Amino acid sequence: MGRLDGKAAIITGGSSGIGAATVKLFAREGANIIIADILDDHGRALARELGDKVIYQHTNVTVEKDIEDVVKLAVSRFGKLDIMFNNAGIGGVSGPIEDTNTDGFDITTAILFRAVMLGMKHAAKVMIPQGSGNIISTASIAGHKTGFAGHTYSACKAAVIHLTRSVAMQLGGFGIRVNCVCPGGIATPIFARVLGLSQEQAEKTLEPIKEVFKNIQAIPRAGLPEDIARAVLFLASDDAGFINGEALQVDGGVGRGFLDTQEQGGQREGLLKALGLDPAVLK
Repeated sequence: MGRLDGKAAIITGGSSGIGAATVKLFAREGANIIIADILDDHGRALARELGDKVIYQHTNVTVEKDIEDVVKLAVSRFGKLDIMFNNAGIGGVSGPIEDTNTDGFDITTAILFRAVMLGMKHAAKVMIPQGSGNIISTASIAGHKTGFAGHTYSACKAAVIHLTRSVAMQLGGFGIRVNCVCPGGIATPIFARVLGLSQEQAEKTLEPIKEVFKNIQAIPRAGLPEDIARAVLFLASDDAGFINGEALQVDGGVGRGFLDTQEQGGQREGLLKALGLDPAVLK
């Protein structure tokens, strides 16, 4: 018996990184899953690998009709929607505020915040009548404190955290729990994508990223997508049945502060510079 036997889930951004790790874990735990993403080759390959319980649907999370359509697909195929995991993301626009590109800002907010709202909106339309459901979103420790990411990314993640709390208060009475996870230094392709690399190129940078991230928190290793997937599984399961409106930090402790050594401080600065961020601006 899996912890999600018979549950129906949508995972946006499910073709790679945290999303793909969550798809695999949910499948092992018995869920029926729709991978909602724009990385078609990756998503279709993952669905084929995992079998008939996993479907891929091309979904641009900035397009409301795409979100609406993938929710309708879940209901038509599975008869319900139990879990909506709003996970799709990008690194987005960065740099000093005076140099922020407005078009980049609009794209970043559309993917990191507006899409989360759309996922909540259309999931709620199904979950309210059925009287149950879980909505989980990917936020970040950058939504709690400054200095972990660029201004726009950080602001979007802070907005996701507060939207989670606000919507949780509305939907709790309908038997719907709304929570989010706040990853720390997780080794995923998103960091290399910020530098303009393709998905395939970005995936080849994971080992160097792990080396940087292993020394920024008290637990001496980089976070892995599987760490976040396990936290999402917990929030989606009955084990978390009395948890609502929570922003769960899964960060090895880095959200409590960077380790205070010259070597690790230098690694942090190097990482920020590699991602196109100015450490001086973010202090």
